Amino acid sequence: MGLSLPHILLLAVVAVLLLGGGRFSALMGDVAKGVKQFKKGMAEDDGDVAARPVPPRTTAQLQQQPPLDPNPDRGLQPMPDDRPHE
Repeated sequence: MGLSLPHILLLAVVAVLLLGGGRFSALMGDVAKGVKQFKKGMAEDDGDVAARPVPPRTTAQLQQQPPLDPNPDRGLQPMPDDRPHE
């Protein structure tokens, strides 16, 4: 069950009645300003990422870490696929 057009229209009418026409339009204007600021900020962030060079990784950063020791608690070990899971 989703919101259909009659549901959305009913919610809009109730919002206008509760908030009043002027207050509702001011609220929608504030939402529009927020969306514009968000888009502007996202565009500025994309430009900053492209301008920053990425330093090359050293061989020390690329070395693999040793595997972890298994947990001594048998209840926390992964189950093989052939056993039924609880």
